Amino acid sequence: MAGNRKVKPVRMRRGVAAGEGPVAAASNAMWGGRFAAGPAEIMERINASIGFDQRLYRQDIRGSIAHCEMLVKQGIVSPTDGRAIVEGLRRIETEIEAGTFAFSTKLEDIHMNVEARLAQLIGDAAGRLHTARSRNDQVALDVRLWVRDAVDRVEVLLRDLQAALIDRAGEQAGTVMPGFTHLQTAQPVTFGHHLLAYVEMFGRDRGRFADCRRRMNESPLGAAALAGSPHPIDSRMTARALGFDRPMANSLDAVSDRDYALEFMAAATICAVHISRLAEEIIIWCSAPFRFIALSDAFTTGSSIMPQKRNPDAAELARAKTGRILGDFTALAMVMKGLPLTYGKDMQEDKEPVFDAADSLELGLAAMAGMVRDLKVNAERMRAVAAADYSTATDLADWLVRSLGLPFRQAHHVTGRLVAMAVSKGVDLGELSLEDMREIEPAITGDVYRVLTVEASVAARTSFGGTAPRNVRRAVAAARQRFLRAGRGKG
Repeated sequence: MAGNRKVKPVRMRRGVAAGEGPVAAASNAMWGGRFAAGPAEIMERINASIGFDQRLYRQDIRGSIAHCEMLVKQGIVSPTDGRAIVEGLRRIETEIEAGTFAFSTKLEDIHMNVEARLAQLIGDAAGRLHTARSRNDQVALDVRLWVRDAVDRVEVLLRDLQAALIDRAGEQAGTVMPGFTHLQTAQPVTFGHHLLAYVEMFGRDRGRFADCRRRMNESPLGAAALAGSPHPIDSRMTARALGFDRPMANSLDAVSDRDYALEFMAAATICAVHISRLAEEIIIWCSAPFRFIALSDAFTTGSSIMPQKRNPDAAELARAKTGRILGDFTALAMVMKGLPLTYGKDMQEDKEPVFDAADSLELGLAAMAGMVRDLKVNAERMRAVAAADYSTATDLADWLVRSLGLPFRQAHHVTGRLVAMAVSKGVDLGELSLEDMREIEPAITGDVYRVLTVEASVAARTSFGGTAPRNVRRAVAAARQRFLRAGRGKG
């Protein structure tokens, strides 16, 4: 996705890798003088996160530049050293994006890889960058920035999916299809109305992500390890520079909070459930017994043994992503559930589920928008199924209430007897003769036939939010205004 390019996997190249130089010369340079011996190989493997947290490089460098500029303004770092640090950080970002930066597992994480390379580039001045900062508030900042960026990407994708659904709903405002309860034919609806139901679902998803973004938009930078800093830092300055509304109010909470990640994944899980429901319907609609729609070769695959097959694999995979995203949420919730304040190394396990959930959701949203735009509607087949199985029975009951003044329960009973008669004769309700109907209810008139078509059924559903084609056309226009022209997540 734009703004979220994958970084190449860890590569080791002698003589260029971050950490080969003065900063890495000591046996445990990044840990300082407390440790004399190097870590065991298995400890290095379990401790290192650079294999996945290198994805945070852009956020890490952005946060470091904001921190450095604040240190300079506060007189904690000299302008000369500050310029060297910022120029070095920007060069490192260029190297990473060009694929020439070699990451080292010996340096554990993205923060230390960047710092070690900065020391190679500018010397001792690099060591001043970490003044008044800890890896605890640094990683809290990086992940928070990354999740905020992910929310912004999801917002764009959700809006695009809604746009696809709204466009197709406008095209299909008068296309009659069966409406189901219990996956049994219930009443006729329009395909446009059906698609607009998903517009509403994804609109609520946008609202949840927008709420999540508002709550997470506080900066943890300045909390340092857990207790704050004795240096005269300006946390409000760094918060503004990084687009946050304010710094976090409590340093302990700042380094230990991962609520925003859990909330992001909770919103992602609900959104993925909506994707899965639409994917399931696409799969059903494509099946031979239904034949409501068809997908092109762009979103289907064939069979290795059955040449006639066209499998809706894109929809099936989008449906399956829901399990991964829910699993990611559960994994992080279990990591966090028993942690005392403030930071524990357990929290290193926050990144992989967050990254995986975001990747899976973004892919599912993009695939779903593509399928909605791609699908070809078989309107004739939809109408034929909508007209079967006595789907206008409720219209008959409503007519008995409106025209004859019967109580609805009595009308329901009369209609049930008429359906039984039609079943026994092997005909539809509209094919019963007036004489047949009058055997059950003598007051029925010939006007009843006007309500016993699927077109009449959907046209009559004019209550607010109903399926009448004119309602759908108005709802399409309203949805464009609410979701495509209005601001983020407006519902």
